[in-house]
Amino acid sequence: MPDTPTATLPPRNLLADETSPYLLQHADNPVHWRPWSDAALAEARATGKPILLSIGYAACHWCHVMAHESFENPAVAALMNRHFVNIKVDREERPDIDAIYMQALHLMGEHGGWPLTMFLTPDAKPFWGGTYFPPEPRFGRPSFPQVLDAIARVARDEPEKVAKNVAALTEALAAMARARPGAAIGPEQMETAAATLLRTIDRRDGGLQGAPKFPQSALFRFLWNEHRRTGNASARAAVALTLDRMSRGGIYDHLGGGYARYSTDAQWLVPHFEKMLYDNAQILELLSLLADDPDPALATLWRARAEETVAWLAREMIAAPAADGTAGFASTLDADSEGEEGRFYVWTDAQVRSVLKIAGFDPGAIDRFCRAYDVTPQGNWEHKVILNRSASPTADPAEEAGFARARAALFANRAARIPPGRDDKVLADWNGLMIAALARAGHVFDQPGWIALAARAFAFVARHMDAGEAGGGRRLWHSWRNGTVRVPGLLTDYAAMIRAGVILAGATADPAPLRAAESWTRAAFALFADTDGAFFTSPADAADVIVRAKDAADNAVPSGNGMMADALARLWLVTGEDRYRAAAAGLVAAYAGGAAEQPWAHPWLLVAADMLERGASVVVAGAPDGPDTRALVAAAHAVPELGLTVQLVGDDLPPGHPAAGKRPVDGRAAAYVCRAGTCGLPLTEPRALRAALEPAAPAAAPP
Repeated sequence: MPDTPTATLPPRNLLADETSPYLLQHADNPVHWRPWSDAALAEARATGKPILLSIGYAACHWCHVMAHESFENPAVAALMNRHFVNIKVDREERPDIDAIYMQALHLMGEHGGWPLTMFLTPDAKPFWGGTYFPPEPRFGRPSFPQVLDAIARVARDEPEKVAKNVAALTEALAAMARARPGAAIGPEQMETAAATLLRTIDRRDGGLQGAPKFPQSALFRFLWNEHRRTGNASARAAVALTLDRMSRGGIYDHLGGGYARYSTDAQWLVPHFEKMLYDNAQILELLSLLADDPDPALATLWRARAEETVAWLAREMIAAPAADGTAGFASTLDADSEGEEGRFYVWTDAQVRSVLKIAGFDPGAIDRFCRAYDVTPQGNWEHKVILNRSASPTADPAEEAGFARARAALFANRAARIPPGRDDKVLADWNGLMIAALARAGHVFDQPGWIALAARAFAFVARHMDAGEAGGGRRLWHSWRNGTVRVPGLLTDYAAMIRAGVILAGATADPAPLRAAESWTRAAFALFADTDGAFFTSPADAADVIVRAKDAADNAVPSGNGMMADALARLWLVTGEDRYRAAAAGLVAAYAGGAAEQPWAHPWLLVAADMLERGASVVVAGAPDGPDTRALVAAAHAVPELGLTVQLVGDDLPPGHPAAGKRPVDGRAAAYVCRAGTCGLPLTEPRALRAALEPAAPAAAPP
């Protein structure tokens, strides 16, 4: 922490100079907001005032509600300004800060969520908190003014209570920052995790039982891996059921493409309408894994949802391009427009029928569309209509073509509405997830333009979010917006972009992304590695966190350690360098104890552990533009195996790689499948390559 200054910051709101759209949403509040900074923390120490820390994000509906009810209220703002140093944080810009104080809230026995409202001592240590507080007592919660008065009184008159809470929470946070080593993760932990998860699956509507329902992509990614590892048919069925119900439900935008953050009900009907880049990246990966479905109707559905989601991404989620033509992906679309949640997306029966009539559809076609998309006079949500196909099976091709024309007419009409706000900051970690998903999906669905889109975003992050040298590699920035970078890169940024570099290199046969990945890996070891094999969330030079956290539990965004284990395993597979394997194994071992106790909480780590055991590298030697080469590369990418890397090479494999020196056979491109340091015989036929990459049938698949 910096030295205490002799003067405090100006008695006014200081958010106007920030770049975060979320912070700028609060720049006109009468609250004397400060961004999280050395100066704000120093002001708290200088004045002795407790800190009121408010954390949210631009697409957060309840953040908007609390802002309108309390932060825009002069009387409430006066209370805040009198008693506290008020700091506002964008959780997407500072996920490390958010994680620390969210953990503190959980340690208090409270449910998490946003807005996160935490009260800290002048040295930024938490002692009490909550989430949303209403302007008057309701929902069984005290009013926000009551909370402000009570906390100010306790901080002033009962410092011993504050100190007791601080000591307990600080000790618990430090304990949570320690790794949990244990015996090696193996089949037993994976099978326990799968069995536990399968008991919690909603057998009718997919997802986990109950409401609200989140995509939980990390869990279903793990279940898919279990299906591939053991032949577990129940695991595969759970993934397919969930993806099917989500893709037909209201959580999916049937006009514009893309999945919302979660469903408020158990049937995937009513979304919390914001769309997040990270959700759509992970769902696109799942669509790619299931693309070759034996059910033609499902295969058609997976392709349609992938194509529509990427069309949404390209149309609405590309941030302002840089002068060199590169561009990253924006972060989120808001749930609200015109001050109302979901207003942009919902319809009435009369609106739908009017638009389709004007577009030239006859009454029978309009009726058929309305039946298929759950359009009724009474509506399906608050007397409005959320378009969905939950109860409508796929129609014949001619009918579906008519539905597509109707959707296009409705989409064109919807475009005239005031759209939700867009948070157009570019986050390195979320971009890494989407780049990797696009690179794979581009091959699986035969869409080279998607790979080009991924390469464009990768080049943007590599060039415009470069933060200089560290440890013989290159540093990253976490956030970029309008030419301004903010926040030194976090572990998730390095892990996601390293992984993206390996996957993109395999998709393009361009070695540059792999070189960038190795450079970021060197920097990551210098900035984040701990002696126990795990990695810290924040870099070594982070001076504004009360604890350098470490975590491998996955949430909506995969954990940094889980993604790093995946990235290191992939680096080992494509380079043959054992230092990467050893680092990945050491990282998995650092959390093996926690994974043994709660294996379902560490799905990315479990998949990485399996990757170290079963992972394969397919090396294709041949002319990059040759049809025989392209056929082998396409066949390899089409295999729905998470632990599979693909390389198209000439003479540029590192000497330690088991396929170094491999060549085409009799002038034909040849593929070499390498596992555990050994490569098989050359394969020149795509069908033979696919067969070689299928897992051996288990003696007895788990139930």
